[in-house]
Amino acid sequence: MKTMRVLVTGSSGLVGSEAVEHFDRQGHRVIGLDNNMRAVFFGPPGDTRWNLERLKGVTRNFQPVDADIRDRERIFDLFKLERFDLVLHCAAQPSHDKASQIPLLDFEVNALGTLNLLEATRQFSAESPFVFLSTNKVYGDSPNELPLLELDTRYDYARPEDHEGIDENCRIDRTLHSLFGASKAAADLVAQEYGRYFGMNVGIFRGGCLTGPNHSGVELHGFLSYLVKVALNGTTYKIFGYKGKQVRDNIHSLDVIRAVEEFARSPRPGEVYNIGGGRANSISILEAIQRVEEMTGKKIRWEYHEAPRIGDHICYISNLGKLQSHFPKWGITRSLDRILTEIVEAETAQKHSAAAH
Repeated sequence: MKTMRVLVTGSSGLVGSEAVEHFDRQGHRVIGLDNNMRAVFFGPPGDTRWNLERLKGVTRNFQPVDADIRDRERIFDLFKLERFDLVLHCAAQPSHDKASQIPLLDFEVNALGTLNLLEATRQFSAESPFVFLSTNKVYGDSPNELPLLELDTRYDYARPEDHEGIDENCRIDRTLHSLFGASKAAADLVAQEYGRYFGMNVGIFRGGCLTGPNHSGVELHGFLSYLVKVALNGTTYKIFGYKGKQVRDNIHSLDVIRAVEEFARSPRPGEVYNIGGGRANSISILEAIQRVEEMTGKKIRWEYHEAPRIGDHICYISNLGKLQSHFPKWGITRSLDRILTEIVEAETAQKHSAAAH
């Protein structure tokens, strides 16, 4: 296998850092773009510098670059300097709720930043696969129109044909998105266009809950990671609406990178894929609270707020059928229990390390 030059944006974040480690282990040269904007969005709890330091310690061919994807000139200069064999774009303003407080910044990062990277790739690395991490929030609240059953601890789909979850035919317009969903939908459509119009090897992955031990989880983003933090720190978790029975499917960041790798091997220009943990890795907030309590031995304090988050999904499970049919070697390798165990272990280690300092 030839050595690749891989660009990862958002390289100190959850999926970005997983990609850095994965491709570095394989002997590729990895350049990571990250300017710690997560700390700007979420304050000190969102700071990802700990993850950057960790990456420096465990990698051999990783070159971090402190750059902002909104800075077109800087991005173009970087692409002129390096001919990338793979571009993995993970950088984003990732919060559904935060976007309404910072609409211009949210759009500039999510939509304009993506366009800058796509155009730089077109001009300087046009043949190379470009993978954009989109989000299931591009569907807005249209998934809520499916008939649902209310069970003891969760909502579920009422019709057998919906059992495997939401597929790529779900509409993305005439629906309430949140401004984050709208800025990501703009980026998603532009990415598709670069694939379809210019024939570039662009793939779009619409993620459910992407998670894992390297998540800097905060209240507004990073559900499982944040829930574990709450359990270990004895703070209070807030449930917003739907009786805490809202469902998410969770996928380990490594399984996301494995899908990216499969796409990069045999890209399909402009193709869109839903990616998440699927039904097997789905869990409601009430179920997650119980599971984390069992694993940590700590009771979680929580309070209920009647009003749901605007445009939030009641039950969202990613239908993985299209992804699996195009890339039959790919599948979920990390169960929900294994994901939670890894998060608990990582958060506990971080807490002990912080206490020691």
